[in-house]
This record gives sequence, structure tokens and C-alpha cells, in this order.
Amino acid sequence: MPKVIDHDERRREIVEVAKQIILKGGFEAATMRSIATEAGFANGALKHYFPGKDSIVAATFESILEGMEVSIAAAPTDEPGAQLEHFLRTPVPRTEQEIQSGRVLLALWEYAMSNEELAALYRAFLQGWRDSFLGYMTAAREAGAISVDPPYDRLATEYMSVVIGATVANLMFSDGSRIADYDDYLDGFLARLR
Repeated sequence: MPKVIDHDERRREIVEVAKQIILKGGFEAATMRSIATEAGFANGALKHYFPGKDSIVAATFESILEGMEVSIAAAPTDEPGAQLEHFLRTPVPRTEQEIQSGRVLLALWEYAMSNEELAALYRAFLQGWRDSFLGYMTAAREAGAISVDPPYDRLATEYMSVVIGATVANLMFSDGSRIADYDDYLDGFLARLR
């Protein structure tokens, strides 16, 4: 009986290999040949799973963004104020793995500047993130957990800019020495909302 291959699992494995290569050597190191070698495939075998490097890069980008969305959605409670706080704190990279994901994300942002498909993917993620912020804020306001009245557009811009800045700053301070600064900011941000 022929061996059953889980193609989705193989794609996930290839994406993980691409992340590790980008992490170690930057975006340029992630060639089809290096990904195939590191993943244990024959040189042309990747084409069975991805037609080219751009599709691997897009899948890698999507994987990181999906990971962020899953973490954010995993709120520990149904209470709107606690959900808002979880939503606000989760995207700030704290662990070594989250900081490394930020490093890969930064390389992918650079690549997205010259790749409209990836740029559109990231813009859609940013819009969804912003919409989620507005939704969490509205739910927390309706539950009485915060007292700030809408519209929340300026607060969304401020918050998102700080989190993106924290992602970049934590790459330079990968020892975690700046995490407390961002926790202090978030404490103050939440205090303003309340």
C-alpha cells in the first residue's frame, strides 16, 4: 500500500524551514534550492507544493499573520474589558519565538514593498487588525469596561504604531530589555481608556 502523504503538513513544514532560513540568513538566503535542501527534498520537488519562491514567501507571511491572529483570538475570558486587554497586550513580542517571528516579519515587510500581492495581503491584515481593535473597543465601552467615547480611529493608529515599533525595537534589543517599556505604555494606554 502506498504511503499516504499529508500535503498540507508538508507545506507547513516547508514554511517552517523558510522561516528558519530567513531568520538565520535573511530573505536572500531563502532560495528554492536552500529551502529544498534544508527541508530534505530533491531540488525540483518543492514545485509539487509551491510553484515558486513567491508562493513560499506568501505562505510564510500568512503563517506568521495567522499565528498572531490565533494568539489574539485566544482570550481567556468572555468579559469585554479583559478581552480588550488581551487583544492589546498579545501582539507585543515578549518571548524569543515572538521576537524571532518579528525578525522574519521584518524581512517579509521589506520584500512586500516590491511585491504587490504580499503588500495587499499585509494591508488586508492591517485593516483586519484595525477593525478588530475598533470592535474590542466598542464591546468594552458597551460593557462599561472603558469610558472613552468613539470614534476610536486615532487610538487605533496610535496603538498599532506602537506595536509595530515594539516589534522593530525588540529586534534590536532581543534580550527583552525593552519589553517593560511597552508594558508601561500599555498600562498607561489602558488607564486612559478607563
